[in-house]
Amino acid sequence: MKTPNIPQEEIINAFKYRHATKEFDATKKLSDSDINFILKIANLSPSSFGFEPWHFIVVQDKELRELLKPVAWGAPLKLDTASHFILGLSMKAPMTKWDTDYIDHMMKEVKQLPEDVVEMYSKFYREFQERDFNLDTDKKLFDWASKQTYIALGNMMTAAALSGIDSCPIEGFHQEKVEALLQEKFDVDTTKYGLSFMVAFGYRKAEPAHPKTRRNIEDIVTWK
Repeated sequence: MKTPNIPQEEIINAFKYRHATKEFDATKKLSDSDINFILKIANLSPSSFGFEPWHFIVVQDKELRELLKPVAWGAPLKLDTASHFILGLSMKAPMTKWDTDYIDHMMKEVKQLPEDVVEMYSKFYREFQERDFNLDTDKKLFDWASKQTYIALGNMMTAAALSGIDSCPIEGFHQEKVEALLQEKFDVDTTKYGLSFMVAFGYRKAEPAHPKTRRNIEDIVTWK
């Protein structure tokens, strides 16, 4: 496999270029290859123990987008103008607890680990949940899974920026109302999945009104 060698200046430029696009140019659409590239980046993203506790719904149906508007106050303009709109779902306890069928499937079918390694891996994962991170409630397990799903989100937005594609992450929604809608209209089993974020992709309608601002790097990094 070829070692990546993207110039660091180009990567920094992509991060400076990226901004939370509030309104997209509705006349410009991502190609199939572009959106599949972004989804592949999500697929290749790392996760704790490599268990990939996520699922992504690409919402292109106009009627479904309309249904999301009343329960997602941060999304209406993006739903109207974005080329592609994605819901980032994270797994709940029935999927991510150490002794679930999904975890067993990941170890045996996806990772294809030998039985002795499965036994060892399962022991480590149980200790991680019960001792190291104290993931003893459904809420804690979902929040842990959301942390993993956000890794995929960051990678998707970075890959998009490196390709000249705009994005906007969205947390402006009512979680319970959205999940009720997902169960009723999107065929999502909300006992197994919850919504962590929404994200829109497309091309900006206008340049940002204000320059990007950040704290000085000396204020966020300590060397010891």
